[in-house]
Amino acid sequence: MKFTQPANSRAAKADATRAAILASARKAFAEHGYDGAGLRGIAEAAGVTAMMVGRYFGSKEGLFGEVVTDTMRDPIILSQDNLKRAELSRAFAEALVGVTTQGKVPLDGFLILFRSTGSATAARIARERIASVHHATATAAISGDHASERAALFLAIVAGVQMMRQMLELEPLTEAKPALLVELLTPVISSLIEPGK
Repeated sequence: MKFTQPANSRAAKADATRAAILASARKAFAEHGYDGAGLRGIAEAAGVTAMMVGRYFGSKEGLFGEVVTDTMRDPIILSQDNLKRAELSRAFAEALVGVTTQGKVPLDGFLILFRSTGSATAARIARERIASVHHATATAAISGDHASERAALFLAIVAGVQMMRQMLELEPLTEAKPALLVELLTPVISSLIEPGK
């Protein structure tokens, strides 16, 4: 009697393969950026062939886009919990200071963008994904005129603090007490997202 493998186990294997490729690519792009990460290396680390990566993601561009989207699935600053807080600006400031605390590894999403800025292709993909996820979320949290522009400035502040505090380790930011940074950042963020408060 011939045994037929259930269809759902084939789907489970496909999901596991896709997840392994995404995890490998996320690590590679975070370490080497878009231009420095190669499909062969990503495939090898995932235990598949480069052809298999193409089958699942189409191209390096497609894979990079999926990785950028994947890094945005569980936001830390623009989390649902923070968005529900009454003191929204303080919530964002606390999350930003917390995530950039000295000794913490920078977020994959930030590292991927930071190390891929030299690529026009990566910048375009990142810009599109950020616009559709983080920028859209921040804009929805802001009321009043120029919400889109204010949301973009808020994201620029987030990226700037990550860069100066975590990557460049500017001493006034690394040595400051977290509570002080929260107190200083809260009104700056509030001026953008909660004007008039």
